[in-house]
Amino acid sequence: MTSGRVVPAESHEDTVNRFAELVEAFATLSDRDQVAACLRDLCTTNELDALGQRWQVARLVDAGLPYHEVSRRTGASTATVTRVAHWLRYGEGGYRALLARGPQ
Repeated sequence: MTSGRVVPAESHEDTVNRFAELVEAFATLSDRDQVAACLRDLCTTNELDALGQRWQVARLVDAGLPYHEVSRRTGASTATVTRVAHWLRYGEGGYRALLARGPQ
């Protein structure tokens, strides 16, 4: 950091390291209130809305709704629905892990 400004990552390795540090920090949180507080501090309102929208999309796609219906219900573009569906099927398993935890 220089004078309070976060310097953009200069390499993919920098991005990977920053992400790993963030994951480790989240893993130390012990309850929903802490997770909520951290997300509110970390993300802008627009970013929080986008994350929430993607979560809605993932739930509806997982339920088997057609992409156009998911788009209509969530307000997400069909490109976003397609992208979320792709990560739901072929990603790292994050969506699946959350979906497996039961009704949200």
